[in-house]
Amino acid sequence: MSTILIIEDNLEVRENTAEILELADYRVVTAENGKIGVEKALQERPDLIICDIMMPVLDGYGVLHLLNKNEKLRHIPFIFLTAKAERSDFRTGMEMGADDYITKPFTDIELLNAIERRLKKSELLRKEYARNMQGIGELMHDAGHEEALKALSEGRNINHYKRKQIIYSEGNHPLRLYFVQKGKVKTFKSNDDGKELTVGLYNVGDFFGYISLLENTTYKETAEAMEDCEVAIIPREDFESLIHENPEVTHRFIRMLASNITEKEEQLLGLAYNSLRKRVADALVTLQRKYRKPGSEPFAIHISREDLANIAGTATESLIRTLSDFKSEKLIEIRDGNIVIINERKLASMLN
Repeated sequence: MSTILIIEDNLEVRENTAEILELADYRVVTAENGKIGVEKALQERPDLIICDIMMPVLDGYGVLHLLNKNEKLRHIPFIFLTAKAERSDFRTGMEMGADDYITKPFTDIELLNAIERRLKKSELLRKEYARNMQGIGELMHDAGHEEALKALSEGRNINHYKRKQIIYSEGNHPLRLYFVQKGKVKTFKSNDDGKELTVGLYNVGDFFGYISLLENTTYKETAEAMEDCEVAIIPREDFESLIHENPEVTHRFIRMLASNITEKEEQLLGLAYNSLRKRVADALVTLQRKYRKPGSEPFAIHISREDLANIAGTATESLIRTLSDFKSEKLIEIRDGNIVIINERKLASMLN
């Protein structure tokens, strides 16, 4: 049973609205002003909030402002309830983050339909979907986007890439979205001297090549298979149809695609300010966290020293010397060309 918080200073409106929602099988909590409403929101953690704008003590805009500052409350669907219908009020509320607006007087059907729409959207956005083709299918099914699901499934092909084979190149125009079915993929940038810097690492279950699609620009990096790979292809037309036709799907889909942005920012910051030893240590820890399979201890990876140097942002010769130091310090081992991490804690906590 969903809980709905009504914040309304008019007793008659508050009681009538609560009665309608209780008859519709919702659990209802009420508050007579904005201050009490915020307190009730903190106590009850409702699934949806209906709030009047013009109230004593704290008005509706103040309530929404305080809720948006609280990490645990900011994602609760919020509907303004007001007798004022001026365009400026609508714009102010929506710019502050309100999800909907109902003007008085309203019918039972208008109220219930607005609540059902917002609760359905909230449930969709909270649900965690696997970051793979099945997850995308489940997402679109839940959003009622069956036709797009069918088109996406029919348009999908699997491309096979050999180790070191280029998947797409910097400066080219994007034609498709990529999804790693098997293997490992990296993206990198090159300077005029041909020196490379790895800017992205992708594993099974990861999407890549999406930023240029979203920005409608050329690729800003090159993608290359780090080992033999199987990559699913989603045509650009299907991706754009998905993005433009369903806002709920768009929101979840972008969140899924952008999950590696924080990692990339931290990596670039480290490359700018960290010492050589720390950059190499961070590169090894990043590889372990990205590619370690559950239950596989210790972590071992077969990666060329050139690729690892590009991740750490250093010359291959400097990387080899640093790996030799780490081996002497018993942080790693080298077995049949594989790098085996035997002390992740010390690598992760290495001083700059």
